[in-house]
Amino acid sequence: MTRRLAAGAGAVLALAAVALQASAAAAADTPYDVLVFSKTAGFRHDAIPAGIQALRELGSANSFSVTATEDAAAFTTANLAQYETVVFLNTTGDVLNAAQQTAFESYVRGGGGYVGVHAAADTEYDWAFYGELAGAYFQSHPAIQQVVSRTEDRAHAATAHLPQAWTRTDELYNYRTNPRATAKVLATLDESTYSGGSMGADHPITWCKAIGSGRSFYTGWGHTQESYADTNFRAQLLGGIRYAARRAHADCRPENGYTALYNGSTTGWRQSGPGSFTNSDATLSSVGGMGLYWYGAKQFTSYSLKADWRLTGDSNSGIFIGFPDPGNDPWVAVNQGYEIQMDATDAADRTTGSIYTFKSADIAARDAALNPAGAWNTYELLVEGQRIRVYLNGALINDFTNTDPARNLDGYIGIQNHGSADQAAFRNIRIKELGGVVDGTVQAESFTTASGVEAFAKEGANNGRTLGFIEPGDWAGYANVNVGGATGFRARVVSGGPGGQIQVRTGSPTGPIHGTVAVPNTGSWTTFATVSTALTGVPAGTATVYLTFTGTGTGLFDVDDFALTRGTATDLALNRPATASSLENASYPASNAVDSSTTTRWASAYADPQWIQVDLGGTYTVSRVRLLWEAAYGSAYQIQSSPDGATWSTVRTVTGANGGEDDHTGLNASARYVRILGTSRGTQWGYSLYQFQVFGT
Repeated sequence: MTRRLAAGAGAVLALAAVALQASAAAAADTPYDVLVFSKTAGFRHDAIPAGIQALRELGSANSFSVTATEDAAAFTTANLAQYETVVFLNTTGDVLNAAQQTAFESYVRGGGGYVGVHAAADTEYDWAFYGELAGAYFQSHPAIQQVVSRTEDRAHAATAHLPQAWTRTDELYNYRTNPRATAKVLATLDESTYSGGSMGADHPITWCKAIGSGRSFYTGWGHTQESYADTNFRAQLLGGIRYAARRAHADCRPENGYTALYNGSTTGWRQSGPGSFTNSDATLSSVGGMGLYWYGAKQFTSYSLKADWRLTGDSNSGIFIGFPDPGNDPWVAVNQGYEIQMDATDAADRTTGSIYTFKSADIAARDAALNPAGAWNTYELLVEGQRIRVYLNGALINDFTNTDPARNLDGYIGIQNHGSADQAAFRNIRIKELGGVVDGTVQAESFTTASGVEAFAKEGANNGRTLGFIEPGDWAGYANVNVGGATGFRARVVSGGPGGQIQVRTGSPTGPIHGTVAVPNTGSWTTFATVSTALTGVPAGTATVYLTFTGTGTGLFDVDDFALTRGTATDLALNRPATASSLENASYPASNAVDSSTTTRWASAYADPQWIQVDLGGTYTVSRVRLLWEAAYGSAYQIQSSPDGATWSTVRTVTGANGGEDDHTGLNASARYVRILGTSRGTQWGYSLYQFQVFGT
């Protein structure tokens, strides 16, 4: 939504096809320099000269110089400093000595780039840092043959131009480990389309990751001389180099556990208002407007939503969250939800990354992470309770908390088609629910059976109606609610009357009471508020949930909607006092692990054991601990709890971990203090955590 937004619910909404080009025409990159290293101490690929020539040609056409060498003496701190990235082109064996390794590691961790091509994975097996950098080591390969590669990420500069299924011929590596836990996988091999694959259904072939302040990109293609004449492969090499050299940006954090809402199928999606999105090549493209295309199969509470998006020129679009069923009126999302904006030019609180008209993005952080018009970008919208954090290509650019009782971050999600001059495209819209709502938000007026109450039309209510006319002794029942594991109840209410209580029961209106919450006078019959309480003794599976109402007087309150919750989406460790056994140096304090950022980290000394602990400030029943590791991770550790910070009990013992995200659910520990005690490092370095999160009630 921007300055061009027409006022009124009658605004025209037209959505139609936009032709989508395979790659974006962008302004020339600022010139940069690339070192191409092709030393071999093992098998020598005859494609190396063709690879060097291809990279020189790409450089001449795309603003970078190429220095090609097989002399490891180039790996000094002073020499590496002149290059934005280093390409390991079909290197094999041990190619760097200890001093050269130290210089290269310092270069990468300090912000330099690495691009590994094919046999770069057959290099430096005894150097732990290189294994982390490359992502996985070579194990074996069958004969050269044709294969179908499945493009998993079609926003990264190295893969955005590729079809969903890319058929080509090359030598196909099997890897010793799957890099998915520590890298963002961009493409996989379909083992059903060739012979000799040994990794199964998940066989990565191309990936990217961050290492300290540096960037890493690897592609398993590039054995044959013919590869370097392949237009798609040359474009992949260019995209990988541009990413590693910071001329293109991408979200290369490990990504697991997401469910596709759109990746070619529009099942569950609906158009609000006139117009339509075209659906071609797993891409939604818009024209005309102003309208809303929204996912109506489910409402969401506490989640990570990711979407790849592209604008042309000074176009305008956005992602809406937290709105009720809009019917055929897209203005419901405008007036009751929040829009995360996409627009190159406007006021600060109306440009890309802003919560439209509510809060500007961090402009410096946004500009540092943003790809230009015509290129693909990726949003992550992390919604936890009434807080939303906006990540652009993996960088945090906005942090906003809803305090408006007339709005709520719970609800539906949708994408905007803004106007005839605005062309927006979306790919791979996916979501990861964080364990908040058990069975979605229930509109209170949509009862199965009831006594005394009625649905009541009310401005400001989600879906436009509340459960009203509530008197003492009234009740409403809701069939087939998934109650198993629910530990809490939340309701959106409004009262200009005396208020009262909601009792949560199952089985019948006189069944067991699992929880009671007081509903106050909220200030007026148009001022909404949220109330919540813990639940106990909830049965497993599904049940009919009954809300029974008590109080004194008449016209107690209205209920807009409610939800049963499992655990809590509130990070109990957020910005709480944290301490650690050691620090790598003063730049990596324990507090970095509990500040919610995925760019700051705690790092320990290079020894075992090590620990980090957090004081929650009160006693909680801890049900979940989430850890997000940097490249230096714990392969064996214990999650421990304590009432006083002195006496510790082990809640869970972990062995064989491989870094990335460790999300430990199903815990049950009473604690004020929570500690991670590392007993075995996964690398030669220390322990390094981006995030140490604790959840419970």
